[in-house]
Amino acid sequence: MIAKFKSLSDAVRQYLLITANYWVFTLTDGALRMLVVLYFYQLGYDALSIAMLFIFYEAFGVVTNLVGGWLGARFGLNRTMQVGALLQIIALLMLAVPDVWLGMIWVMAAQALSGIAKDLNKMSAKSAIKLLIPAAQQGRLYRWVALLTGSKNTLKGVGFFIGGVLLATVGFQLAVTALAAALALMALCSWLYLRGELGTSSAKPKFREVFSTSRAINLLSAARLFLFAARDIWFVVAIPVYFSTELDWGNGQVGSFMALWIIGYGVIQALVPHFKLAPNAVSWALVTMSIPTLIVAALNFGWPAELSLIIGLLAFAIIFAINSALHSYLIVSYARADGVSLDVGFYYMANALGRLLGTLLSGALYQSHGLTACLIGSAILLALSAICATGLPRQPAIKNGA
Repeated sequence: MIAKFKSLSDAVRQYLLITANYWVFTLTDGALRMLVVLYFYQLGYDALSIAMLFIFYEAFGVVTNLVGGWLGARFGLNRTMQVGALLQIIALLMLAVPDVWLGMIWVMAAQALSGIAKDLNKMSAKSAIKLLIPAAQQGRLYRWVALLTGSKNTLKGVGFFIGGVLLATVGFQLAVTALAAALALMALCSWLYLRGELGTSSAKPKFREVFSTSRAINLLSAARLFLFAARDIWFVVAIPVYFSTELDWGNGQVGSFMALWIIGYGVIQALVPHFKLAPNAVSWALVTMSIPTLIVAALNFGWPAELSLIIGLLAFAIIFAINSALHSYLIVSYARADGVSLDVGFYYMANALGRLLGTLLSGALYQSHGLTACLIGSAILLALSAICATGLPRQPAIKNGA
């Protein structure tokens, strides 16, 4: 096995290491999310209190992506990836303590570390791929980015199941300890075999350079912000609560549906390059916008709510996955080779801000005006995403064989 690995080209070996690191991290991240939700519900926390546990996880992603890109350019992506793994291990071990220690502040602090770790890992992995592929091989870049992004979302859904199984079999404390051990082993492999200088900028960037001066990067980042806010405005809070309260779904049904949705979404992302679609962010944002609009129409015409939402969510998963995969390719394609992490970090800062905005709007709009308001808000945000994308440089057709 080791001999076969060493026989591969350097670029493929590095890609496999980065992908394996990303996969193991994603599994621990998804499992931890489900462990916290289920275990603290068992401890008597209400839904709002559990949601508050994740506020720092989302909020710290905004700052982490901005600062992380600068750190990656100065010190190398291997180091930022290792720091991300270390912080996740610390976050997991912080939770492997007796229940009496698990107060709100302690758990929120652990989730803050986990949020920082997740975005350092994601920024490092996405940036590194840019450096492994020659600029002329855009088809290969497209496939590698799509596989990394799609597999991440699929494995996050798998992580939800792992978290539930671990909680049921070994309990919370042993579960988080096992996750920390698995991540530590993978981090050791990455530290030993991943290029130490990967991603280091030839000229040490100043901190003010974390803010992009590229028009294409800024427009794509704005489009990404509105795109992910449009997803989370109804997916994060409104849909699970609606299914539970209005459709009388049990916790197991809701959790399983959400996990399967994420897994399917990830599989589609990984397959997008095989569809031979044009990377037109405007057109795909408008197509995505049609889904929440049609769901609102179906609900207003009196169609069965459960059927309308399930069909709508499945359609949204397919179209949104295509949109997201195209965005992920475009940022890596537009990013500078020298200091790529600065551009990618700025972009994913906008992504994190969009998720935070969508989460807050999801709770506020659903509580005040219901699910229909969240769906209308999603359509408006997708229209804004399309408007931002109209100024992007025209992307040439991608040859799959390149």
